[in-house]
Amino acid sequence: MTLLEILQSTTAYLTKRKIESPRLNAEHLLAHVLGLRRLDLYLEFERELDESELKPLREILRRRGEGEPLQHLLGTVEFCGRNFLCDKRALVPRPETEELVELVISKIQNPKSRIVDVGTGSGVIALSLAASFPEAALEAIDFSDEALGLARENAARLELEGRVRFMKGNLLREAEGEFDVIVANLPYVAREDRPSLSREVRHDPEIALFAGENGEQLIRELIEQAPSRMRAGGLLALEIGLGQSDSLQSILAQKNFHDIESKRDYAGTPRFLLARYG
Repeated sequence: MTLLEILQSTTAYLTKRKIESPRLNAEHLLAHVLGLRRLDLYLEFERELDESELKPLREILRRRGEGEPLQHLLGTVEFCGRNFLCDKRALVPRPETEELVELVISKIQNPKSRIVDVGTGSGVIALSLAASFPEAALEAIDFSDEALGLARENAARLELEGRVRFMKGNLLREAEGEFDVIVANLPYVAREDRPSLSREVRHDPEIALFAGENGEQLIRELIEQAPSRMRAGGLLALEIGLGQSDSLQSILAQKNFHDIESKRDYAGTPRFLLARYG
C-alpha cells in the first residue's frame, strides 16, 4: 500500500474509534513512525510502505484508538512555540494554559520580577515565562516527584536549567519570601465528574485533575496562602474550571485582592482569574 492509502485507511480507523480530528492524528502518527515531518508526508504519497514500517504503525494506532493521548504517543507537545517532553507523569498541557501564559506575560510590569508557578507539572508555564523574561527569578513547585522529574528534563531540553528553581512542596507552604507573580494551573475537576471526562483526559494523573467535591479545594487553599507570599501590587493568575469564577472572585475580594478580572478562553468559557494584592 502507498503512503496515501495508509493515511486514508488510518483516518477511517480513527474516525470509527471516535477520535477527534482523525486526519490530523493520522498524519502525526504516520510521520512519527516514519521519522518525517508531518508536512513531508505530502511529498511522499506514492511511496510504498513495507511490513517493517506498518507493524509499529498498527501498534501505535491501536493505542490511540483506545484513547491514549496523542501527546503521550508522540512523546512531545508544542506549547507557546516550544516542544516539551510529555508523558504520563504530568498533565498534558492544553491550549487554554497557553492563553494563561499569554495573559501573565501581558500583565508583568517588571522584567526582573520574582515569579512562582504553583503546581508546575511538566514545567511548561515556568519555562515559558523564563524564556520570555531572562532577568526574572523563576521558581516552580509541585507535590509530585514524577512531575518534577519531567519538568527538570524539559528545562534541560530547552537549555533553561539554570533559569528555574524546581522544588517539591504543597502549594506555597514550602515557599520562602515574597513574589511579584504567583501563577497556577491547579487541579480543578470535581471527583464526581470523572465519568464525564474524555478517554484522553482520564490518562492524566489523578493528582493533576481532581480537587475535592466541587473542584475548588486547592485553588481556595492557594488563595488563602497567597497574601503571606505576595508583594504589594503583586499579580495572582489562576486557571479555573467551569462554574467556579463567581465563588472564587468573592474569596479573592475577601483576601484583600483588587482589580479582579475574569477572562474567557477562546471557546468563550470563563477560564482565568487575575487579581492584584494589597
